[in-house]
Amino acid sequence: MTAIQARRRPRGPASAANRIWDAGPLTKVVLAFALVLSAFPIYYMFIMATRTNDEVLETPPPLLPGGNLGENVQRLLENENAYFGTGLINSIIISTTVTVSVVLISTLAGFAFAKLKFKGGKLLLGSILLTMMVPLQQMGIVPLYEMMVTLGWTGQIQAVILPFLVNGFGVFMMTQYTSQAVPDELIEAARVDGASTMRIYANVVLPAVRPGMAVLALLTFMQNWNEFLWPSIVLNPENPVVQTSISMLNQARGTDYVMLFTGTAVSVLPLVIVFIAFGRQIVGGLMEGAVKA
Repeated sequence: MTAIQARRRPRGPASAANRIWDAGPLTKVVLAFALVLSAFPIYYMFIMATRTNDEVLETPPPLLPGGNLGENVQRLLENENAYFGTGLINSIIISTTVTVSVVLISTLAGFAFAKLKFKGGKLLLGSILLTMMVPLQQMGIVPLYEMMVTLGWTGQIQAVILPFLVNGFGVFMMTQYTSQAVPDELIEAARVDGASTMRIYANVVLPAVRPGMAVLALLTFMQNWNEFLWPSIVLNPENPVVQTSISMLNQARGTDYVMLFTGTAVSVLPLVIVFIAFGRQIVGGLMEGAVKA
């Protein structure tokens, strides 16, 4: 048999099974169309941030970048009504603090619920799941605000940080992930070697659930970065977060569309950078953890 004939020879059922998962032309076209629909609003927002108000109102609208981005960003930061620089810094502090707290507490709680046996564990986990079914933020606005008034925290960023330091979804997610990613045999082997509970958590559980922690951190950061309702109630206009700063860009004498586009583009930029920098690592780590589980 020649080499050419060997290459043309059918590879059998395994090769046919693999071809089932190959993306066809129609699938690629649909995915490309979905990608364009998803990315175009972000692209258009950044394009408008580089234009003037007259150019924004043109018909048809411009689809290529202009040369006014630096001037628009400068006007945004100098806007006396929005306090955009303060809002940007506050959002970074709040989102980072809450993300670290949620990931740490959820990982500890997930380890306890998934791998430790204690009385009332299932009842406690069930009560946490019940909190996910009730919109506590909307229903608890009045008592939360009264609590912040009592503490004297109104107008300060700790009033936005405190209510979100623990997340029921994070606890549930890490409980499920830990139960699948960490085998019971590994925990028992560590106990036989004399490791304490915290040593097992630090040296056995954390390396195994790191992909889940990365996903939870990303989701938590995004949620708190985009938070608007509670900060708009408890914070002062002089000490806002980035989302409330954008809402204050609307002025009574008229809407500065370029200012709105620029503010939105600057506020989205940190999220875009996080996705570009860590998206592949998060997805790759999650898939690696799923394979190990």
